[in-house]
Amino acid sequence: MKAEVFLPEDYRPAEDEPFMNERQLEYFRRKLIAWKDDILSESRETLEGLQDSTRNIPDIADRASEETDRALELRTRDRQRKLVAKIDSALRRIENGEYGYCEETGEPISLKRLDARPIATLSLEAQERHERRERVHRDD
Repeated sequence: MKAEVFLPEDYRPAEDEPFMNERQLEYFRRKLIAWKDDILSESRETLEGLQDSTRNIPDIADRASEETDRALELRTRDRQRKLVAKIDSALRRIENGEYGYCEETGEPISLKRLDARPIATLSLEAQERHERRERVHRDD
């Protein structure tokens, strides 16, 4: 079992410290866990809301509106379910010592990018190349 890393409340990863040191890894680990907890909490609320809203609405327009809202909510939750899988993957990369490095080039991913998108697996340059290739092949 690892010793817990002390992390000040106002800590932010900085470029002038060693890349992916214990404090940075702990910062991103906590950020990912908090994000996952928020998503799971919202999902529970959605399930409770869906169970509570199974009522018979006589007006067809109102019923259609509620069904549309429900479908949108379920689609959002499905996207978040996929996001939880990506968060779990990022947490595994932290445990394996692979977090913060581009899967394509092996280069460090910028701290700004990781702070904005902690599940990032590609550096900004590699992501842009990937998106350009996707656009080219999508047009075929």
